[in-house]
Amino acid sequence: MNKLAKILLAGLLVAGGYSNSGGSASGNTEKETVDAKEVYGCNVINVFSPGEYIDEDVIPNFEKQYNATVNYDLFDSNEMMYTKLQGGSSYDVLVPSDYMIERLLQENFLQELDLDSMENQDGFERQAMELAGSFDPDHVYAVPYFWGSVGIIYNKNNVDPQEVEEQGWEILRNTKYKGKIFMYDSQRDAFMIAFKALGYSMNTENEDEINKAFEWLKQLDDTMEPSYVTDEVIDAMINGEKDIAVVYSGDAAYIVSENEDMAFSEPHQGTNHWIDAMVMPKDAQCSGLANAFIDYISSYDVAYANSVAVGYTSPNAQVMDELSSEDGDFYENNAYLPREGYDKDEIFHYSEVLRQELGFLWNKVKN
Repeated sequence: MNKLAKILLAGLLVAGGYSNSGGSASGNTEKETVDAKEVYGCNVINVFSPGEYIDEDVIPNFEKQYNATVNYDLFDSNEMMYTKLQGGSSYDVLVPSDYMIERLLQENFLQELDLDSMENQDGFERQAMELAGSFDPDHVYAVPYFWGSVGIIYNKNNVDPQEVEEQGWEILRNTKYKGKIFMYDSQRDAFMIAFKALGYSMNTENEDEINKAFEWLKQLDDTMEPSYVTDEVIDAMINGEKDIAVVYSGDAAYIVSENEDMAFSEPHQGTNHWIDAMVMPKDAQCSGLANAFIDYISSYDVAYANSVAVGYTSPNAQVMDELSSEDGDFYENNAYLPREGYDKDEIFHYSEVLRQELGFLWNKVKN
């Protein structure tokens, strides 16, 4: 299915509801319009989310259903989001990653969600809930949005799949592919790759290991002529501009669905398994409507539409199973379902040591 068809299908799902022979899921039928001003005393919320992360009809349909306005801002990284919050920007809903939520909780920045007012908080996938439980053990501050891993996508016509499986992350330093690599421009992901390639934990605070990871990345930069990218890697790999790229699994799932020459691998040295979740700052100006928005995003229809539109793994177990089944959009697309139970895979934890050091060292790598 091409991107236009996916977007049209997703919009139909959100607008009209989705059903299958398995019966209804919570939130998959049209609901009566709610006047947010009457119910919550306010009708405007500010949402801060990563880019390329939502079906285009979700916000307009929410605004119509609740007679409300959603100011939807985008951030390029968790660090950019945090900086903007520190600068005084106020939001009702944030969609950060695991380690950043951990930091926000440590700094007493978040409020508990009103889970009793929500209708769509059942049926989350077990592994997604385990990832969320690593920073929110009682599951009262964060509701899963998407989850996945980081890996390598490559052109099977130009790169031997067996070579990828054998070398794992080291293929990024194989000079055969000099000038043919996209490296994701993220200090955490880049150092995660180096840590894993060297056999270290990606949460290490050991100075010697951090310096060796820096040297690993510097050698890659010096010899491989990588192109540093972010979201533009999606269209670039669909168009076959390079042979190898570091990507998030959801982007890989979409790339594979659009270009059959591409394949995805989670390296044998281990990788980052991550989860992004919706949280509410303590200074939220319209918390009632923000709770309604978080619950709306969790509904079956919206979870399905978002996952179809952007390719990331839904935390809704039913949606995940359907999209990866024989009739689903991501059938036999191994990037859609992150591997499970591999002891070298880890989730990031917030570390002040790594926060201070990695940004500086990553700039030294690229400069």
